[in-house]
Amino acid sequence: MPNSAANFIDYLKTYSLYVLPHHALTRVVYWLTRQNSKLTPWVIEKFAASFNVDMNDAVEPDLKSYSTFNAFFTRALKPTARPIAEGITEIASPADGRISAIGDIHEARIFQAKGRDYSLLSLLGGDGMATERLGNGRFTTIYLSPRDYHRLHMPIAGKLIKQTHVPGRLFSVGPHTVRALPDLFARNERVIAQFETDHGLMALVLVGAMNVAAIETVWDGLVTPPQRSSISTKTYHDQSVMLEKGQEMGRFNMGSTIIVLLENPAAWRADMQAGDAVRMGQFLGQIR
Repeated sequence: MPNSAANFIDYLKTYSLYVLPHHALTRVVYWLTRQNSKLTPWVIEKFAASFNVDMNDAVEPDLKSYSTFNAFFTRALKPTARPIAEGITEIASPADGRISAIGDIHEARIFQAKGRDYSLLSLLGGDGMATERLGNGRFTTIYLSPRDYHRLHMPIAGKLIKQTHVPGRLFSVGPHTVRALPDLFARNERVIAQFETDHGLMALVLVGAMNVAAIETVWDGLVTPPQRSSISTKTYHDQSVMLEKGQEMGRFNMGSTIIVLLENPAAWRADMQAGDAVRMGQFLGQIR
């Protein structure tokens, strides 16, 4: 993996935020991004200009049409804007973003950055059965920057069997923190959706972060907030929640990271590596 090791600036930027009240600040952002005020159009315009947000693919490209910042941030795209990888065994990117890491899961350990890996069991909130099935599979981690499209979609078709919310911190998931902070994705608050597919178990881990004021799924609505103190799980074995490849499954209300975990071996694109930009629906690899 071409990720460089953490440097002094990475550590400074990461640990200077360590003592902040992550959840309290994030709840303030949650409230602010849902206000319809006279400042809203100005804030949206400044944000779009600062981060070079491309509105050409949006269903509603006019920035002034959004009543709240959150409506702008979670904007829908035109149906033709993101072609979906078509083959039955082809894996589609679940999001617009940049690959943070991609490859094999080795004995239930996942690569985070140069010199760092972390526990799959911890990431999955202690779910031993899922860890056993996914422990030698494949994964890809995709970071969504502020300028990206923030709805999340299915990499392959699957039937929902379980959703787990794991409380945690809300560290930034930017590249500097990924390099500097051990076990980052297993420390942060996250929502884990497990699916049975024609190719084995798939888990999608939606990782919260500083100022990521909410995580939603299409079948359960707003999962967080509120903040919880213990792991909570909902099972869906007796419900027919089937999602097709490319179908929306959730969204971040601000930017963050999604991790795709696959039970069965997959051949990733040979030219795909950490640091590469991807778009939702783009071909990432093929299940063998």
